[in-house]
Parts: sequence; C-alpha cells; structure tokens
Amino acid sequence: MTDRSSSQRLSTPRTSRLPGLRMDPDALGRFTEGVARFFGTGRYLAIQTVLVVGWILLNVYAVSLKWDPYPFILLNLAFSTQAAYAAPLILLAQNRQENRDRVSLDEDRRRAAQTKADTEYLARELASLRLAVGEVATRDYLHHELERVRELLEEMRPESDLAGPESAPARSALPRDERA
Repeated sequence: MTDRSSSQRLSTPRTSRLPGLRMDPDALGRFTEGVARFFGTGRYLAIQTVLVVGWILLNVYAVSLKWDPYPFILLNLAFSTQAAYAAPLILLAQNRQENRDRVSLDEDRRRAAQTKADTEYLARELASLRLAVGEVATRDYLHHELERVRELLEEMRPESDLAGPESAPARSALPRDERA
C-alpha cells in the first residue's frame, strides 16, 4: 500500500459497522400526534381516573396487595414519568401542526394573490366592455339618424318630384347601361 491510499482512507469517514436505528421522521411525528390527540380525549381521562382510583383503593383497603403504601410514591413516580413523556410528545405534535399551518397559510396567500389578480383582470375586462358597449349604436339611435337622413333627402328633392308619380316620366326598372 502506498501512503497516498492510506491517507485517503483516513480522510474518508467510514460507515458504522453497528446496525443503526433508522426511523422515519414522519412515522415518529404521526405517532406523537396520535398520542397527543389521545391525551386530550375524555376517554383517556376516564381510563386514567379509573386506574388511579383502583390503585388507591387496592393500596388502602386490600391488606395483602399493598405494593404502594399510603404516600403512594410509586403512583407519583408513574405520574412524573407520564408527564415527562407527555410534554415532549405534545410539543412535537404542536410543531408538526405549526408546520402544516404554515404551509396552509402560504398556500392560502398564494391562492388569494391569484384570486386578486384574476379579479383585477376581470374588472379591467368588464370596464373595457362597458366602454365598448357605450360606443355601439343602439336601435333607437339608428332609427333617429335614418329619420334625419330621410328628412334631409326630402328637403333636397326638387319640386317636380314632390308632385307625385303621375307627373314624372316612367322609369325603367333596368339600370341605365342595359336600357340602350
């Protein structure tokens, strides 16, 4: 072996030969949320109340089964252990919920911005349509203008045309080019 290969081997970290505990962080998070949800239910409170009352009754009245006499030190130890595990589990569940809320809030903000942009676009389109409709000639306007044109044409018509169709020479229905 050369010095170079041994120095390269020493500078490269080696994986552990011991079997490692690999845990999916989401699985742990789901578990902690489940436990935290269970701690907040009436079912959990009822079960814990029954266990504590049973523990106390057995240790006070069952003379032969006294495994935890009156100060109930073992029961206190169980409560302390429960509190020691419950608090971090609840905090982990709160952190996961906070992350979900943050993602949801970001998505809501993005959606609100998109909705606002769409609304502004539609408002601009509606305003342009209103302007375009305002410039369109209506039926009453066209009728009025045609009446004015007819009146102007009648004013411009010579006196001989006003006498009637009997006094005017008969005109052919064919255009002038075809009369010849």
